[in-house]
Amino acid sequence: MSGPRPPVDLSLVVPVYNERDSLPVLVEEVGRALAGRSYEIVAVDDGSTDGSLDVLKALKRDHPELHIVAFAANAGQTAAFAAGFRAARGRVAVTLDADLQNDPADIPALLDELERSGAAAVVGYRVDRRDSGWKRLQSRIANGVRNRLNRETIRDTGCSLKAFRADAARELPLFNGMHRFLPTLIKMQGGRVSEVPVHHRPRRFGRTKYGMWNRVFRSLADAFAVRWMQRRALRYRIREELP
Repeated sequence: MSGPRPPVDLSLVVPVYNERDSLPVLVEEVGRALAGRSYEIVAVDDGSTDGSLDVLKALKRDHPELHIVAFAANAGQTAAFAAGFRAARGRVAVTLDADLQNDPADIPALLDELERSGAAAVVGYRVDRRDSGWKRLQSRIANGVRNRLNRETIRDTGCSLKAFRADAARELPLFNGMHRFLPTLIKMQGGRVSEVPVHHRPRRFGRTKYGMWNRVFRSLADAFAVRWMQRRALRYRIREELP
């Protein structure tokens, strides 16, 4: 039996769904990007069917910073983020995809901006995107729909590379599809959100999990749900309290 895990400053929350080939590279790149920092990688296996969980367990033998949470069945990216936030021990939680399109070398810039700005979250926006024109068009439409319905100005809501103060992330009201709206949910709780440019890389392994249905049409339904939440959110200030 292992004892309690030592504290860390930073937790990386990484949803994993059928990304076995990218995982060794990801762990290596994270190690280079965060050399000298105290961190953990909370890898949440979302019911993978390609052996990703076996790869994670093999990697853990040489990488004690790897903390594995394995779902019994596929539950979706929002559920993976929620479980990762709950398991995270760091005071800061950084989210990123396991497919290597997010560059771990950008993480220090997000951490610097989080410290400098005092914001509750820092959101990456992808520059020089390395996707097909069709995929970029879908993303632009989905991003525009979300921002229009939710009166937002986030440049790239679909970018998974984000940094949060962990206590703020754990308090977010999360339901299916809410991973696309994390900055908006932070603002609903009174937190400030900052943005920084990040790199984007072509997919090296596997296949994308998103198409027109879950990138645009499902985003429309989820955006209406967030709009409902925005309109009905509790808003009050306590003038004084006398115990």
